Amino acid sequence: MEKFYDIYKSKVKSIPEVLKMIKSDDLFITALGGSEPMDILKELHKIRESGVKGCVLTNCLPMGDYEFIRNPEYKDTIFVDGWFYSPSLRKAHKNANVSHIPQHLHSALTKKLFAADADGRRKVLLATASPMDSHGYLSLSLGCTYEKQLINDGALVIVEVNPFMPRTFGDTTININQVDAVVEVTYQVPALPDVPFTEKDAIIGQYIAELVEDGATIQLGIGGIPNAVAEALKSKKHLGIHTEMFTDGMVDLIEYGAVDNSKKTLYPEKSVATFALGTRRLYDFLDDNPSVLFKNGMWTNDSYVIGQNYKMTSINTTLEVDLFGQCASEAIGHVQFSGTGGQADTAIGAQLSEGGKSIIALYSTANVKNEQGEKVKVSKIVPMMKPGAIVSLSRNDVDYVVTEYGVAWLRGRAIRERVERLINIAHPDFRDEIRFEAKKSGIW
Repeated sequence: MEKFYDIYKSKVKSIPEVLKMIKSDDLFITALGGSEPMDILKELHKIRESGVKGCVLTNCLPMGDYEFIRNPEYKDTIFVDGWFYSPSLRKAHKNANVSHIPQHLHSALTKKLFAADADGRRKVLLATASPMDSHGYLSLSLGCTYEKQLINDGALVIVEVNPFMPRTFGDTTININQVDAVVEVTYQVPALPDVPFTEKDAIIGQYIAELVEDGATIQLGIGGIPNAVAEALKSKKHLGIHTEMFTDGMVDLIEYGAVDNSKKTLYPEKSVATFALGTRRLYDFLDDNPSVLFKNGMWTNDSYVIGQNYKMTSINTTLEVDLFGQCASEAIGHVQFSGTGGQADTAIGAQLSEGGKSIIALYSTANVKNEQGEKVKVSKIVPMMKPGAIVSLSRNDVDYVVTEYGVAWLRGRAIRERVERLINIAHPDFRDEIRFEAKKSGIW
C-alpha cells in the first residue's frame, strides 16, 4: 500500500496546477452525467488567461451549468459538442457555442471518432473516481460508458477523487498508474429527484407490465413513465437487468425480489449497466456492491450483445410518433432536446433476442404554446412528422407502442394496419382528424 500511496501523492495537484497541463487545441472528454468532475469544470474557463484557445469539449448529459457553457465569450477557447443535451446545453445552444453530435450510444466511442491524430488533437479525459484502495485501484464509480476506453487509448487522464462517490465494479476499475493527475474534492454527488408518477403514468406502466414476461431481461430508463413501469413490475418473477442506465426503480425491483438475474444469458446473477444516475439512495446501494457490474458502453449497448439475452425487453419513451411508426425521441421539430442515446441500440437488440420485445411509450397528448402564446392540447400521434423533425427510431425498428389508451403492435405490419392501430391508441379527441389527414395524404 505504501508504494501505491507514494505514487498517488505524487499525482495530487491543485486545480490551477491541472489547468496548466492544458494545451491549445486539446480535445476534452468529460465523464458522463454524475461522473463529470464538477470542481475542475467550474474553473476550466480560466485556461483562457494562459492564452489557451481552440479547445473542444465533448460531453454527455452534463449536470452543471458551467461558465464555459453558459457564456459564449469563451467559445474560441472551449467549444462544446454534446452527445446528449441537458438543460444547460439546451439553454446555451442559442448562443452558438454548443453543437449536438448525433450518434448511437454503442458507437459513441470508436477509435476513429476520438483518435488523437484524426484532427491533430490530444485527448484529455476529465472524470471522477472513488478513493484508491490498498491495491492501488480507483473506481470510476457511476459509469464507464466511454471513460475506460479513452484511458486504454492513451488519453491524458485527470480525475477528481471524491469520497462521496460509490465504489463500483467492472470496467470502472483503474490503477493509479493509469492516472496522470488527481484533484482531491469533497462535494455531494449530483443526484436526480425520484420523480413521482401520475395516474396516466400508472396506466401506461400497467400496459407495459402486461407485455413483460417472467424471466425476461429488462432495460429501463428514468422519469414518470419508467418509474410507473418499475412499480407495475414488482409482482414479476426472475427478471434480469441488462441496461444502459441503472436507476432507483431497479433498486426497488431487486429489493422486492422481482429481479434476481437468475434467467439471464449474459452474466447471470448480476445486473449489468454502463452508467448510473439517480438519488443518494441509489448511490448507497451501488457502493461496494458486487452484484452490479458496469461494462463499457460499446459492449453493453451493442445490439448483438443485447440480443443474446433471453426474452430481452427494452422499454423506452418518445416525444412523438407518426403513422408510419417513426419515433421522434430527442427533438421537438428540429430543436434538439436530448439525444439518441441508446434507444435504437436497445430497441433493435431486444428484437434480435429470442422472445424479445421493444416497447416505446408516450402520452397521447401534450400541452404546448401556439403562435399566440396560448396553451393548447396537441396529439403526440401525428399523421406525419413536421419538416425538419429528427427521427431517433426508424419505422423499420419499431415494435410495440404504448399510450394511456392501449398498446399498438407494429412490428411487421403494413402501413394501413399501423394507421388503424396507432389511431386506436391516440387520444379520442384527435382520432377523426388523424384519420382524415391520413386519407388525404394517402397514408395506407
